[in-house]
Amino acid sequence: MTLAWRHLPRTLRLETSSLRIRKKCPSLSAGAFWTSVTKLGLHTKPRMPPCDFTPERYQSLAYDRVLDIHRQHLSPVLMSYFSEPLLLHQGHMEWLFDYEGNRYLDFFSGIVTVSVGHCHPKVNAVAQKQLGRLWHTSAFFVHPPIHEYAEKLSALLPEPLKVIFFVNSGSEANDLAMLMARAHSNNTDIISFRGAYHGCSPYTLGLSNIVSFKTKLPSGIGCQSTMCPDVFRGPWGGSHCRDSPVQTIRKCSCAPDCCQAKDQYIEQFKDTLNTSVAKSIAGFFAEPIQGVNGFVQYPKGFLKEAFELVREQGGVCIADEVQTGFGRLGSHFWGFQTHGVLPDIVTMAKGIANGFPMAAVVTTPDIAQSLAKHLLHFSTFGGNPLACAIGSAVLKVIKEENLQENSQEVGTYMLLKFAKLRDEFEIVGDVRGKGLMVGIEMVKDKMSRQPLPREEVNQIHQDCKHMGLIIGRGGIFSQTFRIAPPMCITKPEVDFATEVLRSALIQHMERRAKQN
Repeated sequence: MTLAWRHLPRTLRLETSSLRIRKKCPSLSAGAFWTSVTKLGLHTKPRMPPCDFTPERYQSLAYDRVLDIHRQHLSPVLMSYFSEPLLLHQGHMEWLFDYEGNRYLDFFSGIVTVSVGHCHPKVNAVAQKQLGRLWHTSAFFVHPPIHEYAEKLSALLPEPLKVIFFVNSGSEANDLAMLMARAHSNNTDIISFRGAYHGCSPYTLGLSNIVSFKTKLPSGIGCQSTMCPDVFRGPWGGSHCRDSPVQTIRKCSCAPDCCQAKDQYIEQFKDTLNTSVAKSIAGFFAEPIQGVNGFVQYPKGFLKEAFELVREQGGVCIADEVQTGFGRLGSHFWGFQTHGVLPDIVTMAKGIANGFPMAAVVTTPDIAQSLAKHLLHFSTFGGNPLACAIGSAVLKVIKEENLQENSQEVGTYMLLKFAKLRDEFEIVGDVRGKGLMVGIEMVKDKMSRQPLPREEVNQIHQDCKHMGLIIGRGGIFSQTFRIAPPMCITKPEVDFATEVLRSALIQHMERRAKQN
């Protein structure tokens, strides 16, 4: 039996058919199919996988009241992905529920932040226990959770990365890393990639090279950008460049163990060192895979050569693991390990505590001492008992539930599934990534690689949401879908997401055909 569902003003409402009784969890599909009848054809909504969780009934502010308060009292620069914002009420593992009880598969994890699953029961239990014991003391006192967590975290990093500074956000971590680099090198200039995002503090704004984060106001002094070695959109790239099961559609004559594109991008990096910074520099920031820019991967071997060049000019190398760390990439626990490099400073946040405000900077004893000579670094909330208890619980869940291994297996499966969409649709220009960090770049056509207009990407994005799939956006032109589900995701859920994307792409192509 097939149920017909109607498009409603805000979202799809729950059907009360008896077919739904056998499931505890409200669903947009719930064992039935959704059909969207248009003049162009009949689309069958993919079947949503089951869920054994029942959300609480929403009993808070009315939707319109939420929007009124938002307009009156919250920052005017806050933005929603959708024209009618999604009012979320509850989360469980890879699932989100809105105020009407509709269920969504979360394939963005709150901007790559929910690592082990929304409200993971084991993490919740540890948090509740610590809440009843001790929330806060400040750094002037010692408490067991910070020392227990520091020992566990340091064991996951190679020598000599063993000194940890706890803070509260990725921006704060990168801000501190900038200060460390300058204190240790006694130099000022710091280099980062175009398209990079390293934070929104006055310091880190200089490192974030996306127009939305650039301002006429003075900020980020001493920061210089260099060309991003993007093997899909950049001037050079081929069919062997990436550390990924999926390569670009661009062709090259390189042997599998050599990359001419890498060599060309290194020449650009050398040009930056020779023309745009002082002879001695403070450091170089790099995300192992660019996050906000649409999960861009660099050519294999690039970071290793770039790190050597930076150190030759007196700088330190900083790996921004805010999005890539904690096993998300599958093959390794840290993104920098996938490049075969050893940074001098590592910053981390987001998945470190599954969404609880926490971040850290890990460095060498020598660099830590250099900072200590310049100032008394202090963070009121950094390393508080509750955050550290949660951080330990997250590490335990990652290990006990084999989530790094799951990221590798399910992530590779997902990449290969999405690559088939690239082969099927002309407007899917690139599929890239590693583990559970996947970018799908939308283009006008594969030949030009020009970005698909934002309004068209918006409609595809909206259609995915209507079918129960939440995905992210990225790229300089907001042309890339960012896919980064919680690491507990399963293959049947990947199958569902793939079919939702395929359906949304088909609907888009039909709209385009109708307009022509």
